[in-house]
Amino acid sequence: MSAGHDHAPEGTHRTKLAIAFGITATILVAEVIGAWWTNSLALLVDAGHMLTDASGLLMALIAASLTLRPPTPERTWGWRRAEVLAAGAQAAVLLGVGGYAFIEGVQRLFDPPEVTATGLLVFGIVGLVGNLASMLVLNPGRGANLNMRAAFLEVGNDALGSVAVIVSAIVIASTGWTRIDPLAGLLIAALIVPRAITILREAGSILLESTPPGLDLDDVRRHLLEVPHVVGVHDLHASTIATGLPILTAHVVVEDACFTDGHAAQMLADLQACVAHHFDVSVEHSTFQLEPTTHNDSEHATHD
Repeated sequence: MSAGHDHAPEGTHRTKLAIAFGITATILVAEVIGAWWTNSLALLVDAGHMLTDASGLLMALIAASLTLRPPTPERTWGWRRAEVLAAGAQAAVLLGVGGYAFIEGVQRLFDPPEVTATGLLVFGIVGLVGNLASMLVLNPGRGANLNMRAAFLEVGNDALGSVAVIVSAIVIASTGWTRIDPLAGLLIAALIVPRAITILREAGSILLESTPPGLDLDDVRRHLLEVPHVVGVHDLHASTIATGLPILTAHVVVEDACFTDGHAAQMLADLQACVAHHFDVSVEHSTFQLEPTTHNDSEHATHD
């Protein structure tokens, strides 16, 4: 028994993702050419970051399209988890780029190569303008789901990386100190890794079906036990299918009379209202199994 809900996503922002992908792919090509021309690690790392961003945005776009597919008997939630998988994949790739940037940056600090400052400045500005444009496109929907958050964080990090490239070019042009280039590369890596870990941790938490953040199951149990005629609660579980879609299931033991006086239907409504309105995380999709007190005799081993 559960409340009826339409599981179709409210909005997937595919157009925004497509525009951001087009801009990012164009900047990627420009920065690869620029890195080859200027011999800059900062620009090369930023180009690598752009490559992961372009791949990540493409994955996000594909995931956004998949989430539109309706549920089927084989996939009862449709493809809602595609956004979580895409976000996790983006974060994993970002970690790889950050690790490469750190290793290469340390090596170049001891043996800095010649870097063409003028070209570095030009391509840094091109990258920054493109990243800012992508951020403006994605900003209205950045809080819609984990997928959009990961996409926005990626282009945001790229914008900061472009700023580092520009600063590096200015320092080299004015002082000739080429070690600023690997330092800028290390800075970009430092910006990438923590955010990638955050997204990866959140995606992993959802895939491991952890309790949604902000939902205290002990508190939920107490509230359910306060509903009139409830005797006990067991097998209480909560998880997140996708961003904005928490679910909760529980076996609720109620007084035997509820099954003979017609009160069971009202009990179900009271329980669903309890989890939908009493907590910071509103759980609108809840499934409760109502059981008489004698049902424990035939119940398999339960989980608190």
